[in-house]
Amino acid sequence: MHDECQTAAIEVLIGHARTLAGRHWRGLVWLTGEPEECRSRALALWRAGDWGSPLWVVPRPPGGVEARHWLAPAKARTRLGGELGLLVIDTVSDDAGFDPEAFGALSGTLRAGSLLVLMTPPDWGARPDADYARLAEHPHRAEELTAHYLQRLARQLCLAPGVVHWPAAGEPQLPPLPASMAASLPPEDPDCLTRDQAEAVARLIRLRRRRPLVLTADRGRGKSAALGIACARLLVAGEPRILVTAPRPSAVAALFERLEALCPGGSRQGHAFVLGSGRVAFLPPDELSALTRRGEAGGPGQWLLVDEAAAIPATLLGEWLEAFPRIAFATTVHGYEGSGRGFALRFRQRLERRTPEWHDYHLNAPIRWAAGDPLEALVTRLLLLDAEPGDTREAPVTMRRVRRAELADDERRLGELFGLLVQAHYRTTPSDLRRLLDGPGVAITTLEAGASPQAVLVTTDEGGFDVELAERVARGERRPRGHLMAQSLAAHAGCRDALSGRLRRVLRIAVHPGQRRRGLGRRLLEAERQRARRGSIDLLGASFGAEPGLIAFWQALGFRAVRLGLTRETATGEHALMVVAPVSARGEGLAVELETRFHRQLPGLLAFELAGLEPEVAAALLAEGDGPMPAPGDLRDIDDVAFGHREPALARPALQALARRALATGLSRDAPDLCLLVAWAFQGHGTERLAARLGVSGQRAVTTRLRLAVAALRERIA
Repeated sequence: MHDECQTAAIEVLIGHARTLAGRHWRGLVWLTGEPEECRSRALALWRAGDWGSPLWVVPRPPGGVEARHWLAPAKARTRLGGELGLLVIDTVSDDAGFDPEAFGALSGTLRAGSLLVLMTPPDWGARPDADYARLAEHPHRAEELTAHYLQRLARQLCLAPGVVHWPAAGEPQLPPLPASMAASLPPEDPDCLTRDQAEAVARLIRLRRRRPLVLTADRGRGKSAALGIACARLLVAGEPRILVTAPRPSAVAALFERLEALCPGGSRQGHAFVLGSGRVAFLPPDELSALTRRGEAGGPGQWLLVDEAAAIPATLLGEWLEAFPRIAFATTVHGYEGSGRGFALRFRQRLERRTPEWHDYHLNAPIRWAAGDPLEALVTRLLLLDAEPGDTREAPVTMRRVRRAELADDERRLGELFGLLVQAHYRTTPSDLRRLLDGPGVAITTLEAGASPQAVLVTTDEGGFDVELAERVARGERRPRGHLMAQSLAAHAGCRDALSGRLRRVLRIAVHPGQRRRGLGRRLLEAERQRARRGSIDLLGASFGAEPGLIAFWQALGFRAVRLGLTRETATGEHALMVVAPVSARGEGLAVELETRFHRQLPGLLAFELAGLEPEVAAALLAEGDGPMPAPGDLRDIDDVAFGHREPALARPALQALARRALATGLSRDAPDLCLLVAWAFQGHGTERLAARLGVSGQRAVTTRLRLAVAALRERIA
């Protein structure tokens, strides 16, 4: 009788999939029960349908499934760009749990008429699952953590329309489906799938000098493919070189797929596509910026297409905007790739200032499924992919320590708070929501107007290791989970006490765009400093991309630079900077030790490993060091360079002292004379590079400008 009931249930689900296919939609089947029972029903559905390309996602190979149709959750991104007919997310088997990244990435690969089968325990959310092991930082164990995130997911699935729930003891409960939306008109362009995509391609190939194009879309609208179609047509038209960049190569997989399909006479060569004498090449952001700064990329007539621009810092986008006459920025508005809203807020002013004739286009029509697709709305709701800040309110703000259990139950407030974090940061992922709600040691403080968050601070506690463990970690013999900043300071700055001391790290700080420059961020951090002092914390710390504006913000609050990454992060193109502020007597000693060590290393690093650092950033860091008045002998050397004919290289120590003293007088860190001197005296920039920076040519012109800069700074310190 059991088999007959299961067969009948499978027939119902197959019929439901056909109904969805008729509307060009997809759906979710929520299958709850014990592991063996769930697997039996999922396998029955797997074998009954003609799914074409099914995929079972679970950490270990499942019985009854061919190896080519199994995928570990950690490898979900390897399937981006492909299409699936059935997706089984197994959270009930041994060592299995719900992986937010895999769920978010793979759900977007399902084509119309397909099903996503989510298998969970019947009491899902009653306890953390196996995937929480990634969240359990030393000394916590996964089973000790809260499960607010899973409880919220289960609650949302119960409330969501369009979900088929198949409980352990029962039949599939089919939901009523809303009326399908009107089909979009077919495109006139045979290479495009929607009219939106065709219009985007037309705008791309018509791109004009100093008139950037901004393409925005939700996931699945074909913007990356539109970039590929445009590249193909430009190559055929004889364009010799087009550069493409994105946070990672997989983000432009669809672009290269369209190139290969539309240009069969060309060939893929690593991260480039070649057709005759034309070439489309992908460069990661850090490499592209390095080439741009050296004058080896950009210039008259050059093309650059930037995909997932919201996930790239605005400083890099600004550099490319200046360097490339023809440039387009494409970005996802809502999704784990980055926040299009944040991109617009951070970058729109620069576009208006530098290229006032820029234009934008938004792609609305989905490609793989039709408008109104139930699964897209559900995934968006579950992962808060559309999280946006609430309205700006002029009412007085009140500081509040947020209880995470309450936050998980308040969907509106959770969405507004998470929206603040998303729009302020370029690397927000679905897992960040889980850490916010269940991460050990995570604390949330908000400033709220009414019940609407206007600013938020998220922290976590690190360190507190015993002496023996701290020593083993510093020597690289142990690597406890978490404690990233404390371990980095121990391993890279050589400070064991950073592990035995107690450090409170700022994970995120965000202020509503309408409330910026009103002191809300300062207020949150000052309150956290007092709270940390009462809680016997030694150091308050943070890590962020080294950018002059951010450095100035943290320095103004008394934070000191203690470590700078030697290489640029591929996704951001910036060096990671760590800063600390002491909140105890022990913390003061730690901060002094770390700061002293960093500033002892900084000149040597700037001359070698950090020679490519922006001089403005180098100046901001040098400003924290000592800047005494140069000695009389140094002043004579400075005068001989400024007003005589002394070779500057023979007075380098004196000129370094001049730069430090000028910084100590409060000179702006981005002052052209100062940055020129820092680039030459500390970073060893040669004639060619300095000439490009100054817009002059030749050794004589560079030396003349350098002497003028020295003279201006000498007058300032007189």
